[in-house]
Amino acid sequence: EFSRDPREPSDLHHVQMRPALDSPDRVTHICDIQCWTPAEKESFPLFDQPNLKATYVLTLALPASWTAIAGGAITSEVRKDDRASFQFDRSDKISSYLFSFVAGECERVTRTIKGRKMTMLHRESDKEKVERNLDDIFALHSNSVRWIEDYTAIDYPFKKLDFALIPSFQYGGMEHVGAIQYKAESLFLEEDPSPSSLMSRASLIGHEVAHMWFGNLVTMNWFDDVWTKEVFANFIAAKMINPTFPDIDHDLGFILRHFPSAYHTDRSEGSNAIRQPLANLNEAGSLYGNIIYNKAPIMMQQLEKLLGKEAFQTGLQEYLTRFSYSNAAWPDLIDILDQKSPKDLKAWSQTWVNTAGRPSFDIDRLSQGSFTLVENDAAGLGRTWPQSFTLTTTDNLEEEQELNIGAQEIQPFKDSATTYIWNANGLGYGLFPANKELATNEWSKLSDVQKASLMINLYEQMLEQNPEITPKDYIKLSTWVMGQEKNPLLLRHITRKITGIFWTYLSDRERQAMSGQMETLFLNAMQQDGIPASQRKAYFRSYQSVATSTEALTWLKAVWSKEIVPDGFKMSESDFIALASNLAIRLPQAGEEILAKQLTLIENEDRKRGFIFIKPSLSPDVAVRDAFFESLAEPENRAIEAWAATALRNLNHPLRRAQAEKYIKPSLALMEEIQQTGDIFFPTRWAANALQHHRSDKAVKTIRKFLADRPGYNPQMRLKILQAADPVFRANALLRNKQKIESYPADSQ
Repeated sequence: EFSRDPREPSDLHHVQMRPALDSPDRVTHICDIQCWTPAEKESFPLFDQPNLKATYVLTLALPASWTAIAGGAITSEVRKDDRASFQFDRSDKISSYLFSFVAGECERVTRTIKGRKMTMLHRESDKEKVERNLDDIFALHSNSVRWIEDYTAIDYPFKKLDFALIPSFQYGGMEHVGAIQYKAESLFLEEDPSPSSLMSRASLIGHEVAHMWFGNLVTMNWFDDVWTKEVFANFIAAKMINPTFPDIDHDLGFILRHFPSAYHTDRSEGSNAIRQPLANLNEAGSLYGNIIYNKAPIMMQQLEKLLGKEAFQTGLQEYLTRFSYSNAAWPDLIDILDQKSPKDLKAWSQTWVNTAGRPSFDIDRLSQGSFTLVENDAAGLGRTWPQSFTLTTTDNLEEEQELNIGAQEIQPFKDSATTYIWNANGLGYGLFPANKELATNEWSKLSDVQKASLMINLYEQMLEQNPEITPKDYIKLSTWVMGQEKNPLLLRHITRKITGIFWTYLSDRERQAMSGQMETLFLNAMQQDGIPASQRKAYFRSYQSVATSTEALTWLKAVWSKEIVPDGFKMSESDFIALASNLAIRLPQAGEEILAKQLTLIENEDRKRGFIFIKPSLSPDVAVRDAFFESLAEPENRAIEAWAATALRNLNHPLRRAQAEKYIKPSLALMEEIQQTGDIFFPTRWAANALQHHRSDKAVKTIRKFLADRPGYNPQMRLKILQAADPVFRANALLRNKQKIESYPADSQ
């Protein structure tokens, strides 16, 4: 129990810690501590580790216009004059990182669905947006709880399920018991949301609700297993949303959601194992990233396939029952699952979980016109990733042959390797051979999963400098595919790759030569008859991304000023803010006028505050941008991390590469401080937004020298920098080796 003595000065916080008399974990002494901390940074002393669980009693003294939620239910709410006092019931027994409350000037909405009462706080001022989304938000929480109760055979394990939607929240969500917190923009969707947006929202809610069992009911023993709660939440969320979206190909969704992101990190020099050692708790946040959130679910999918779905499910049920309201480590689960399989799961786990990187699969030509597929360890460690996947041939695309790596030797095939689609079911993990002619010759015959697997493999081969698939080739192929394809998930994936390659991997000459073609591609796609509003808006955003011509920018400015209203979709306030930001960078002569006008048009106070913050990063004046960048060295100017990350991305926009190279070294120099002062994802986002669009010799040398000059640098931060620098290194190598950049090292403006 915690209280502040009102007789003490405002910067002195008197904290008394004593055991609750009814606590089963009662200790025999009272700890009376005085803490001197800044008044705005209230804290209480504790051992902040997951294997020490406790209950919490909270009282909040707030302004009268505020409301709040916390881990316990409100037992008393008293308002007098300009103050309000909230007393909360004792919380469930939880780890300290799960204790939380949310307080502020918020709207409070309470619903009861199938006997479960839930309360939501939010600050959204667009009442139509709120009404459009409310029913779905509450229903998704209710459905998620009931699905997991059925899957785990364990009822919802805590007293209540409330949640708050926070503007510009630094996470997608955070699973605090009784008071889940979400990024408001992820749940309050715009009008006519895409299937991807609807699935992402359902997945996010499913993920946070799944944490109530995986992470909150059973918690990792130490933060080296922090990944376990995330992989279970992701994996379970993917399972539970399937029945909600019966018209979606969920195998396709899983592949597109996880594999590209996992490869993004695992192909880099900064790749890390799924399970990482943690010497000091203050570095726990640095363990998070694509490996935990995307590679680990792929690993879990392979593990479920190895065991069988029924054995896997009963193993999880046993794990949750045995360790309820307690702590467990990954080996504890492997011990349970090992009893349900003749396979050596400990050896299986050693490669998949405890080591970094991915295998490559290469064609080994044999005598007598045959070949075999060989799994290689690029790190030279002789590892094998036991896994199963399928192949098919152009002769019979509907029949897939399953291959089991590590379980048996792959038998030789006839020597016509170009007719094979490797990893046809998309479940295999690694760098696979791929042939772009298969796409153009057989596209209409391929399943959606086969198409996704082929395009992912081709993209990975492009980054590995396979001469048969250059960045220009990939864009040409993707442009052709867009004319053939109807699946919105595939189209979303392909268009994102086009815009990414356009700015990062094409030379200036190639980009300028293709810009008109790219503008026409997305403009025509946007104006197609019969496509959903969400898809039309996605093409509009892609058009914004590639627009550089006077004609395109003039049209976009007319849309922004509402002289032109695009057909088939509605523009939200956030859409106009994004468009103004893009125009300010691309039309520097009109930038200040556009930014000033946009500021007057924003009605939502939270969005207005955010725009005021990022506005200097969009300025056409280099001196203004430089001064703003220097201000980010102060932690208080990075307090709302979503704003700071967006601003850093603006400063390093591809059209500003040469001017922004001077920001690289000081951005890297802040990494260790950001790790100490920021939240868990911020170091990764900071590094990515500072580096990802650079590609010159100077940029590469700056990054390499920064790390070389610091042999004792924080190992986790070194990995984060190398992960973020992977596009820099690869773009530089592609452009140098092919000699396709005309003014190196500085890009033309």
